[in-house]
Amino acid sequence: MQLNILSGITLFLIFEWVIRIGSLFIVPRNRKPTSAMGWLMLIMLVPTIGLVIFLLIGSPRLSKKRRAMQDTMDQVIDAAVQEALTTPSLQNYVHFDVPKRFQPLVDLNTNLGGMPAFSGNKLELLPHYNASIKSIAKDVRQAQNFVHIEFFIITYDDCTEDLFTAMAEAVARGVKVRVMMDAIGSWRFPKHRATKKMLTQIGVEWQLMLPLGLPGRGFNRLDLRNHRKIVVIDGRVGYTGSQNLIRRNYHRKDKLYYDELMVRLNGPIVAQLHGVFITDWYCETGRLLSHEACPEIKLNLDPAGTSLAQVLPSGPGYDNENNLKLFTSLIHAANTKVVIVNPYFVPDDSLLIAITSASQRGVKVIMINSEIMDQKMVGHAQRSYYEELLRAGIKIYLYKYPILLHSKFITIDDDMAVIGSSNLDLRSFQLNLEISLIVYDKQIVQELSHITKTYLSKSTHLAESEWQARPQRQRILDNLARLSASLQ
Repeated sequence: MQLNILSGITLFLIFEWVIRIGSLFIVPRNRKPTSAMGWLMLIMLVPTIGLVIFLLIGSPRLSKKRRAMQDTMDQVIDAAVQEALTTPSLQNYVHFDVPKRFQPLVDLNTNLGGMPAFSGNKLELLPHYNASIKSIAKDVRQAQNFVHIEFFIITYDDCTEDLFTAMAEAVARGVKVRVMMDAIGSWRFPKHRATKKMLTQIGVEWQLMLPLGLPGRGFNRLDLRNHRKIVVIDGRVGYTGSQNLIRRNYHRKDKLYYDELMVRLNGPIVAQLHGVFITDWYCETGRLLSHEACPEIKLNLDPAGTSLAQVLPSGPGYDNENNLKLFTSLIHAANTKVVIVNPYFVPDDSLLIAITSASQRGVKVIMINSEIMDQKMVGHAQRSYYEELLRAGIKIYLYKYPILLHSKFITIDDDMAVIGSSNLDLRSFQLNLEISLIVYDKQIVQELSHITKTYLSKSTHLAESEWQARPQRQRILDNLARLSASLQ
């Protein structure tokens, strides 16, 4: 009996060492050193458990099937862009005469996402939570052909009820309404079943994004999520930004609630937003929303303003970390000032170097985070970087409790900005499908500066001496969370 037990233990120990040694050859492949080290440390400490976790969530890429569908849509979008560039009404609004300062960034984003910069756009910033949802509902009530809505979280509640009513009215007058929501992002909130039931009752064609499935062909890592926020109405009005379609406190039990930033768009840029929507719709349903298949879909490329802008989608369907390359390139291009407003900051080495080196070469760098944390591990991981940022001369401001500042934008000097859904963390760089709107416009940057001043008036400045005096227990939690954050 004892011999059998000893043999079993010996075999188990051999099995664990096989896992440890094998992981040295498998884990680092096509993986960043920080992520590889995190996974290797987990597998070395608890080989069997670490292996199971790695098999479930170790690959940061979408399935081959999903990436093949993404490639198909990239070709469709490229063909549409080339056709649009030959449209006479658009000739004066494409990126051929981009100012020299913007050209490298325009070229980078065009190569990454396949969509060039279009001028002739009108942008309206919407910094008030309930007002932005009311604005969407108002535009849906004006819809004549189609309404396409895609959000990480959609919930039918007292805040979104009017938007659901507007969608029902649109369907009743013959407008085609399509809605997508993330399977996990929306599922974990109250009234998820009621939300799906309501969408069905009012005649909306809806689809869950990245639903969970069993391992096999087409299986995606369980925590890959679609975090985008997109609205396109009749091809003439668009929305994007940080906000979800849910009550402002996200149905939390505590006192926390959220401040957000959305942007309303008119002009040729709306077609780029729509390109991202139809890509996601095709990848989820296998149905291409072409004009031939859906005659109601007509895009309006007529100019509506003067802003130069382009859309950059990112996520595990792309070979490059599109948003990370965008952010680092923008910060390296800064000459005088960088303002970063984001709820979650867990950078990789390249972004951290870009931010600290910008400050050390004389660029004024301001970062606004929140005093309160709604995701404890991410919050502690974020705080583990504060000491290095403060030493580099970066000014950190913490938005006062009980509001969590969920807005996501960056301004560079006085003429460039990014607004979108992406956090500045490893999850948004590698695991989430995100969308970013890049704007090359002094007026929009000035308007964002006014919003920033409002945020700063509701924030407290974090002094380096104050941060150095924080309790040892907090330091330990921060460092442990930072280690776990690398398991991407």
